[in-house]
Amino acid sequence: MYDDEGSKELQHRHYYLLSELQNMARELPGKFQQRLPYDLLSALANALLDDTAFEIVKGLEEVQHLEEKSLWAQRMKLVNDHKSQRHELSKKHKALLMENQNKPHNLPLIEAQVERERELPVCITVDELKCTVIIKA
Repeated sequence: MYDDEGSKELQHRHYYLLSELQNMARELPGKFQQRLPYDLLSALANALLDDTAFEIVKGLEEVQHLEEKSLWAQRMKLVNDHKSQRHELSKKHKALLMENQNKPHNLPLIEAQVERERELPVCITVDELKCTVIIKA
């Protein structure tokens, strides 16, 4: 008797899921509706009866959330490190310009050096991120 009630419940859930899938299919454009025959929708409803698919999706959501959290933390660390580096470089450059204030012929060389030093950390960080993305892929 227990199996009979359980199978009736499964059958009821199957019909409900099939009905919902058919309703969703009706909302699709005609060219896609033709590709979703009754047998396919019934098989999909039957697959949805098993909670395995939902458990897999739930697990994947958790993995995605953890990955996004990790990437956000990595991004924030990079932003803070970059701010700190910019601040240190700014102090260094101001001191360098002050030291050479009395030597105007050196100023263009110093300004070029300052510009190179400003661009270098950004280029290195971008290159490191590209390598990380390539390795993960």
